Amino acid sequence: MTTAEAPTPAAVQPVIRVEGVSRWFGSVVSVSDVSFEVYPGITGLLGPNGAGKTTLLRMITGLAAPSEGQVSVFGQPVRNNPELYSRIGVMSEHEAVYNFLTGRKFVEFAANMRGVPDAKNSAAAAIEEVGLSFAADRKMSGYSRGMKQRMRLAATIVHDPDVLILDEPLNGADPRQRVHFQNLLRDLAKKGRTIFVSSHILEEVEALAERVLLIVNGKLAASGDYRSIRAALNERPYHVKIVCSDPRILASGLVKLDEVEAVNIDPDGALIAQSRNVISLQMALPKLALESNIRLLRVEPLDDSLESVFSYLVG
Repeated sequence: MTTAEAPTPAAVQPVIRVEGVSRWFGSVVSVSDVSFEVYPGITGLLGPNGAGKTTLLRMITGLAAPSEGQVSVFGQPVRNNPELYSRIGVMSEHEAVYNFLTGRKFVEFAANMRGVPDAKNSAAAAIEEVGLSFAADRKMSGYSRGMKQRMRLAATIVHDPDVLILDEPLNGADPRQRVHFQNLLRDLAKKGRTIFVSSHILEEVEALAERVLLIVNGKLAASGDYRSIRAALNERPYHVKIVCSDPRILASGLVKLDEVEAVNIDPDGALIAQSRNVISLQMALPKLALESNIRLLRVEPLDDSLESVFSYLVG
């Protein structure tokens, strides 16, 4: 994970601005009073199923109108703005591919639909960018799920958009394809594109996104670097797993530390210490182990992941 905070407005203007947006369907509220800004780079949108992610993306791409509030991209209203759509590439989660087409024909079709002047060369360049030139003339029916996702991305960027809205782009890809896709998105971001990625694969977004937006029950639960979010949850203690040569003796010493609220011993003999100041605990541990002639084998903060942050916020 890179930067903890988005750039200040004085330095870089937001590309996407969502202001007090709500969307309801009859008496059902899908999105409720959500506000945030998205800057160049990679931003991850996370939330459980039914949280309102897809509805929010539809409003950002102009496919749906907010019931209240405003959505703008590059300072322009996004709804009913065809000129603005030429600067946006959208890759939806459930969009089908045409298996009877070759990858090249599929991307050329997308280029023609976008009115790209030189569809053939633009398609070839987009396919090369996603690393699938070797398979461009094969029918997509023979592609793996990950290859189809990458070819869909080629169709999404064939008109060279400034903004990419990607809904679950890593879904169904194998580990090798996921790594390739992540590297590809990083390269696209380095070229100045703004990438907004919706995903439920928390570990991958943790490794990929510079900034995280968490949406729960239609509301924005938190935003920023995931470690900053976790550090702000001071009402919940950190959990630290400690593997050592003599857990019971170390446990008796740990409970005397001001930094430690509770200590439990796992069935496998590892200690689980609860602390609201994990940095101070990690500094005190070596001294305590040395005084007790105990060998520390591993010290692992269990809450230092986006999965734990997300579960806390949902809970």
